[in-house]
Amino acid sequence: MTLHILESLATTLIGAGCLLLPASGLAQRPPVDPSGGRPPGGAAAGIAIPTSHLDVYVRDVDGGPISQMALVTVTKMSNQYWRQITAQAGRASFDNVASGRYTVQVVAPGYVKAVEDVDVIGSGGSELIYVTLKPESPGGEPTPVVAGPPVLAPKAQKELGKALEALRASKFAEARAHLDAVYRLAPSHPDVNFLFGVYSSLVNDWQQAKSYWEKAITIYPQHLLARVSLSDALLRENKPADAVPHLKKALELEPNSWRAHALLADADLRLGSSEEAVREAERAVELGHERAAGVRPMLARALAAQGKADRAVQVLESYLREHPADTAARMQLDSLRPRQVLPSGPSSAPAAPAVSVTPAAAYPSTVPALPLPSSWLPPDVDEKVPPVESGISCQLDVIVRNAGKRVQEFMRNVDRFTATESFFHESVNAWGFPAPPETRKFDYVVSIQEVRPGILNVDEYRNGGPSYEKFPGGTATLGLPSLVLIFHPYSAVNYDMTCEGLAHWNGGLAWQVHFRQRHDKPSTDRRYRVGEAGPSYPVALKGRAWIAADTFQIVRLETDLVAPLPEIRLVADHTTIEYSAVHFRRRDVDMWLPRTAEVFYDLKGRRVHRRHSFSNYMLFSVDDRQWIDVPKTEEVPSTESPSEPTKPNPS
Repeated sequence: MTLHILESLATTLIGAGCLLLPASGLAQRPPVDPSGGRPPGGAAAGIAIPTSHLDVYVRDVDGGPISQMALVTVTKMSNQYWRQITAQAGRASFDNVASGRYTVQVVAPGYVKAVEDVDVIGSGGSELIYVTLKPESPGGEPTPVVAGPPVLAPKAQKELGKALEALRASKFAEARAHLDAVYRLAPSHPDVNFLFGVYSSLVNDWQQAKSYWEKAITIYPQHLLARVSLSDALLRENKPADAVPHLKKALELEPNSWRAHALLADADLRLGSSEEAVREAERAVELGHERAAGVRPMLARALAAQGKADRAVQVLESYLREHPADTAARMQLDSLRPRQVLPSGPSSAPAAPAVSVTPAAAYPSTVPALPLPSSWLPPDVDEKVPPVESGISCQLDVIVRNAGKRVQEFMRNVDRFTATESFFHESVNAWGFPAPPETRKFDYVVSIQEVRPGILNVDEYRNGGPSYEKFPGGTATLGLPSLVLIFHPYSAVNYDMTCEGLAHWNGGLAWQVHFRQRHDKPSTDRRYRVGEAGPSYPVALKGRAWIAADTFQIVRLETDLVAPLPEIRLVADHTTIEYSAVHFRRRDVDMWLPRTAEVFYDLKGRRVHRRHSFSNYMLFSVDDRQWIDVPKTEEVPSTESPSEPTKPNPS
């Protein structure tokens, strides 16, 4: 049996399960912050500008300070960012606040965001502002729950799963046979009609596709995929006015759907609303990251329609540097450039628009086809962006730098730790149905040491032996505790990172940061090895991290492949890790360690879902002489049942 080792933390396997983090691409010093952490906008040397001390007191409706953590943002009215800190015991203090008009925003879990304007005199004394927060549900009324679509019977589920697999393999006749079978069983199920519409679109019967999607929406108006697909079909017929209502409803259902924003931008542009088209296209690019790259030529057309040819050229030039084979975009760029140098004068005729909005046939779809829904694999991290608070700015460099410091503290505090690991494994067949699961329990030992700057040595053992011997299915999962090293200063430089905003997570506030492996940097944080001593294949990762707003600890991490790895037939690798604080009394340190980890992968036609739950952590200390001290207990008792894993939402 061929052994596959799924490694995290960057990695070459040395001997029995020893992981070595190579210096190549990692032994880099973190960037130096020239400001030393000082807020921007300081006065020139030698000029004394009167400032004030601003105290913001955050109160509940009963007048007392709130007990929850609150994030307080002070912004100049001109929208120039000033400072953002966490309130302690309902109070946030800001030093050296120059005179002027400011906006104070306060966000706290369980409360409605509050916004107050304040005039700071800048007298050199203290100024106070009280902000009262209202509970999100003042009357205690439960949030209405929208019922989901009905559940299919097992036989119908199986036929639908077979139809999905046939569509993925472009076996349209086989897909039609299974769709006919499931349609006889459940003709009024919205998912069945949606998938029949997908089949019809793939065989270029767009009228039939529209009828199925319309029926799916009639049965279940909240069917997001059907509304987006129907809108795309209407735009292909150059009926933007008909598409707009469906797209607006789709954005009510899912405000962060980049596809809906992109299609709405297309519709707005065709209707002559270039300003709205620019706004929607920019939002689609922001939400969709690389998947929405094809929206940028449309953004350039909208900008050019506004007469902003210079910016349109910049957008296209940036796009073509990453996609040089797009001949249509290059022709679009060539058509814009001559218009920038045409002479103008008093006698010149009025300049024509840089580009005109042409019928749909002139432009191929800028939005990639919707991926076929999966019954077992969670959505790709770029397919759906979780919601964040509106109007809250974030400083990416500060967040990443402080998260990196927390990772470095983790490295300094841990020599070796042990835990009890509950393990759940299930194989998933070709139609998305799991086989009977396997469950195991391990005594889990991890050692992480930085042997010299840039070189991290990691060992993992389960039940006293090498980890890779303990896993079913011929594939071992290693390195889950060390995946946070993506944010270590040595490794963070290998990623493009974007702060998406402030999110509510697990009763607290967390910065939501998207990351993606850079094209010009090595992939060092995940790899697959074929056999114990066989070749190793690095994989590029993208993902999203939730970083606590008050402590900058990483509380959740989610990763996906940037692209499949055909060399070993790796189609998917999705990992989600939840972290929690573990307090070790003897050393008096808190460490954020994995509580649960969900792993999904599709390798050489084998689909696997795994769940790891960790509890009963104990910390060992290794001194300079390598003596192992008494274990320092504790804790985090697991409340998870390994036989009842979290099921992904197929939508």
